[in-house]
Amino acid sequence: MEPVVLGGKLVSGLIGPLVRKLFVQDGPGAGLVDRPVRLSALVSFRGEKRTLGEKEVHRLAERIVSQAVESPGEPPFPADEQTAVADALARRLLALGDLEMDDVQAVRLGAAELARRLRHHLGYVNPQPLSADARHFLDSATEWACLHILEFFTRRSTFVARTLVEQSRAQAELIAKVDELIARTPRPDARDAAFERRYLPYLADRHDHITIYGIDLRDSPDRWPLEVAYLSLEATAEDERPSGLEPHGHPPATPGRLPAEEALAGGSRVLLRGDAGSGKTTLVQWLAVTAARDAGRIPYVLPLRTLIRTGPLPAPDGFLAAVGCPLTPPQGWAERVLAAGRGLILVDGLDEIPAADRHRTRDWLRSLLAAYPGNAVLLTSRPTAVRPDWLADEGFRELTLAPMRRAEVATFVHRWHEAARAPEYEQPLLDSLRTKRDLARLATNPLMCGLICALHRERRGYLPTGRKELYDAALTMLLARRDRERGMGAELGEEAQLELLQRLAYALVLSGRTEMDLDTAEGIVERCLPTIASASGDATAVLRALLLRSGLLRQPAEGVVDFVHRTFQDYLGARYAVEEGHLDVLVSHADDTQWEDVIRMAVAHARPRERASVLRQLLARDTPRLTLLALACLEHATALDPGVRAEAEQRAGTLIPPRTTEDAHALAEAGPLVLELLPGPEGLTAEEAHGVTVTASLLGEEEPEGALTVLRRFRNHPDLKVRRQLVGTWSRFDAGVYATEILDHLDRTVLILTCESAEQRAAVARMRPWQRLHFRGRHRIEDILAAVPAPEAVAALTLSANPELTDLGTLTPFRSLRALSVHNCPAAGGVDRLADLPLSRFDCSNIADPNGLRTLRSLTRLSVNQRLPGTDLRQTLPVDAPLEFLHLGEHIIESTRLRGLEHWTDLRTLSLGLLPASLTSDDWRRVTGLSELAPLHLDIPVLPGIRELRVYWTLGAEHLSVLASRLPGLRSVRVLTHLDFTLSHVEALFPHAQVTLIQS
Repeated sequence: MEPVVLGGKLVSGLIGPLVRKLFVQDGPGAGLVDRPVRLSALVSFRGEKRTLGEKEVHRLAERIVSQAVESPGEPPFPADEQTAVADALARRLLALGDLEMDDVQAVRLGAAELARRLRHHLGYVNPQPLSADARHFLDSATEWACLHILEFFTRRSTFVARTLVEQSRAQAELIAKVDELIARTPRPDARDAAFERRYLPYLADRHDHITIYGIDLRDSPDRWPLEVAYLSLEATAEDERPSGLEPHGHPPATPGRLPAEEALAGGSRVLLRGDAGSGKTTLVQWLAVTAARDAGRIPYVLPLRTLIRTGPLPAPDGFLAAVGCPLTPPQGWAERVLAAGRGLILVDGLDEIPAADRHRTRDWLRSLLAAYPGNAVLLTSRPTAVRPDWLADEGFRELTLAPMRRAEVATFVHRWHEAARAPEYEQPLLDSLRTKRDLARLATNPLMCGLICALHRERRGYLPTGRKELYDAALTMLLARRDRERGMGAELGEEAQLELLQRLAYALVLSGRTEMDLDTAEGIVERCLPTIASASGDATAVLRALLLRSGLLRQPAEGVVDFVHRTFQDYLGARYAVEEGHLDVLVSHADDTQWEDVIRMAVAHARPRERASVLRQLLARDTPRLTLLALACLEHATALDPGVRAEAEQRAGTLIPPRTTEDAHALAEAGPLVLELLPGPEGLTAEEAHGVTVTASLLGEEEPEGALTVLRRFRNHPDLKVRRQLVGTWSRFDAGVYATEILDHLDRTVLILTCESAEQRAAVARMRPWQRLHFRGRHRIEDILAAVPAPEAVAALTLSANPELTDLGTLTPFRSLRALSVHNCPAAGGVDRLADLPLSRFDCSNIADPNGLRTLRSLTRLSVNQRLPGTDLRQTLPVDAPLEFLHLGEHIIESTRLRGLEHWTDLRTLSLGLLPASLTSDDWRRVTGLSELAPLHLDIPVLPGIRELRVYWTLGAEHLSVLASRLPGLRSVRVLTHLDFTLSHVEALFPHAQVTLIQS
């Protein structure tokens, strides 16, 4: 019998009193004094608190059993076993006093388990055998009693308090055990955090110093702290517009220009291009150090030249080992960082690995980014190492590290002299940089600026003017340096060092790499030592001396050597190629843009006959880029066969200067090298000057500073096409710099300045007033007015593609405005509020409401390119205006036709768009009635199917030619006119038609 069924046979009022009698009365509190409070201390039939004896328990048990037996229905067991069952039930209840547990533990056990323990306590068995039904009843009755016992426990006043105490103790014990477990086996995130507390300071310290070449001389520090030495340069966003730019076209959006250290703001992916010495590696260091100190992202600095050397490019768990980090991260740490999107992956030097390895690098990056999206990634490269959009499919934004501008050069010079403790040389050098053009062209990146500063100080104010001379002087300065206080062994002279360095450089040039194994370098030095009389010691010692003292060679990682910069590698490699007669080898690589500097420096080192041979081979290839490379080499060819020089100049002369816009586009495809070769403005025709400015404009995307230098020379040019090109290319450059350097110097006659961005608006506000302005895009009127401090100086204003413009009446501050154009501003209304302005010209298309046109009584020119309401032109157009020019665009007069046109008797020019088919002869009579009308411009589509034309013509023969070009299929033409036409005039216009001329 189940306990629930049994409960139905028992009187519920009987069990409650029984349970209460079995246990002593409790007091307040949690029962903590007598701890633990066992059931033996609670029952009322044991110990000193005994109030209920065994007889009473037996009597209660008998009542329970008899009640079950006497209840209606089938008896639960045979009647003769009633006494035995009651006795057994009483003994089980009496066993409560023997159980070693408290009430809380009993409740935790549950009724079934408590009943089981009572049944089997101390091996207790029934004194006489019972039938199966009796045993089943006894077990059910025991469990039913236990249910009531546990219910009683939960209602006792001490139970809740004691339960809380037990829970608190259990929780405290659990917490202690968990803490011990954590201490023995830390969680991965705890291990990761502990490791990052070591890794980030290590990384910040490792990259917190840089060497400014040339400053590590005499009494100057070997390294600068990054915070002092870092110069914030700018990166220019790649412009996604078409490569061409028409002189007066409307250029697309301005390419972004931002501080280079903000390149990865927002966790983006960036391919950063920059020339040699432009500061790419220093930027990588700066990003790594700032990220390590901010602890927002976990930086990984990964020089590709080091990764390639070690074999397969590493997986995340191998990043630190691949770059020689001595710290060992927890298992899977790098993967967890990247999976959470917390990584800052700084991959440096794509151009410093062979071309074949670059595709492998791209595949590695693709796999890495596919597996771990959401991390910030920066990849650095020289500009020509890979094609544009090389990583566009992977979501990489391309930025170009901009050359240093004047202000940045001045800042660098100041910091250099401050750190070098040579303030007396600072101002003389700044003066030289401002006045000497060749020197200023060299000071475009931190490397060359550092060398110039050092040379200027070392030579007490004397500076070389040419590129080769500058490198020669820099090498002499670096290689002749002595460092005796370091206790070095045998010293190598300048020539001995050059011999060794140039062999190492040439080996790297031939391999297409920028670093080599230490063993390979030692082998090259060892083969060279017998030829150097002044060298002492073995190859290992000599190479170590070069690494420590030359200032040109370094050991970036264990077992690896490279040059401090690619520029020196190319220069020294070219020097050795010339000495060994390997010029043909260099020329064979001329198609590779990475060899450009090597070839140019080789021509500078070569003898006259060798120079001539190199240039002839370049010219023989007959490609624009190599022809221009030959021309660029002439700068370094002091002595050269005049015939070769003349041929190079003549061949390049067909390319430079460009004479048409098409030539300019073709020339720009040769790359930034062109900027060094562009002439002018002296000696150029207007067409050539225009071609040069177009070329420089197109190259402004790749070399903004170099292009700006060229365009600056043309800012005083008088030709309108040149000036329009200079205005139209504004959006390719930094808005403020271009405005200061170019726009504010232009002759503004007939020029319209287009403003598209907030940066350009700010630049407009700083310039002297412009009479003609065009604001394209979203500009609030208040922002436009803020950009034009003297609106009364503006005579012509165009507003286009501006959904922000709602009320044209806000333009009233432009009180001298004579020409206003409003195009594609669909919310613009309030035309009637323009009536107080002295407008003589108004153009509109796609505005909210043209009805206010009637109020513009001062107009002499009107152009409307949206459908007019009403059935008569006089219902919308200004009837009181002395219009002399009227343009009605395509489909404008669908409903009005030309009704009312005869009202404007002063019309001299009428321009009609695509004419509606509904025009009638009555409409044309209104046109012929305008006595002052001269030109009529019709936008008639080409209709080859028209075979016959009959027309009454009152205009000149040159206007009749419009019909001839639009109707090429004519076979019969009848012209009725009062003009002095001859038949031959008309037949010449319609050579394939039968012409009849009728004079009226």
